[in-house]
Amino acid sequence: MKLIFLGPPGAGKGTQSESICRDFGIVQLSTGDILRANRKAGTELGQKAQKYMDAGELVPDQLIIDMIKEELKKPELSKGYILDGFPRTVNQAESLDKLLTEMGQKLDTVLVLEVPNEELLKRLTARRVCKICGKSYHLLYKKPQEDGICDPPCGGELYQRDDDKEGPILNRLKVYEAQTFPLIEYYDKKNMTSKINGLGEIGDIYSRIKSVLEKL
Repeated sequence: MKLIFLGPPGAGKGTQSESICRDFGIVQLSTGDILRANRKAGTELGQKAQKYMDAGELVPDQLIIDMIKEELKKPELSKGYILDGFPRTVNQAESLDKLLTEMGQKLDTVLVLEVPNEELLKRLTARRVCKICGKSYHLLYKKPQEDGICDPPCGGELYQRDDDKEGPILNRLKVYEAQTFPLIEYYDKKNMTSKINGLGEIGDIYSRIKSVLEKL
């Protein structure tokens, strides 16, 4: 099973991806993780990427595609994978299509987790972080034992990071919409999208996803 998983910040893709990978025996491929692993291992691709990053430039799409190609050759991906964080643009999607065709592979579906902006704001602005140990909490889903205080033995003060405040979050959502809506439209035209209602309990959302995947 080969999937792309799209959804705005705060939609819960990470949580749902864990359940999908566990139940279907597939691997989550994060382009951020792939890039970091290549840089750490000092691969030829990683060294090329590092030069762009050292110059303050974006890593070119083709370099990311080349890294993904190397990952897709690994035997542990034989049962399938979820691509996380790529593609982000139509150009990247077209490059990915070309790569998969060359490798004799085909995507099964593109999951699109849909959550209204007002719900995303509620979720994202509720994160709190400990000033001492950096542990994260969530005022809706992962509350501290005592309001505003990190759980024992730390006891540090919890605070809201600047990028978890409403203004920056709204900007992130605008960027997501501008970049991703054309991408969803691209896959819509190919009849490849499976749109999932991302509201409700985590288990209920996963049941909707699982129902779609079991029919593939």
